[in-house]
Amino acid sequence: MIDQIDCQIVEILKANSRTSLAEVGKEIGLSGPAVGERLRNLQERGYISGFGAQIDLRSFGYTIQALVRIKPRSGQLHIVEQMLEQQPRFMSCDRVTGDDCYVARLVLRDVAELDEILLPFHDRAETHTSIVKSTIIENRLPPLTPTS
Repeated sequence: MIDQIDCQIVEILKANSRTSLAEVGKEIGLSGPAVGERLRNLQERGYISGFGAQIDLRSFGYTIQALVRIKPRSGQLHIVEQMLEQQPRFMSCDRVTGDDCYVARLVLRDVAELDEILLPFHDRAETHTSIVKSTIIENRLPPLTPTS
């Protein structure tokens, strides 16, 4: 069970995971140690699976992102999945319903790398690529509500 205070803790830490427990406590009306106990409980119960830094990919030279829809040819599904897992430029990949089996997000330093990265897939899958112009919503939490 998660209550409204737990939801507030999660929302504050999602916005900035470096917020101190004392700061979180001030914002929601609890002591730092009480927030720490609730946080440990949320982690133990699987509501929070980890903490991380938000990275500016442009500062590392990755100026382009692409969405790639992938439809493996007959009998190639598992091989294509392994290829996706082994290519580190794919930042995420979802198995989906519909005409394609996968939708993946690919990061590039420039558009010329696209052929280099996707060429090995062409014998085993059909790909359709869209270049991301801008991101409107990034990793937003849905509204959190207490559970019973």
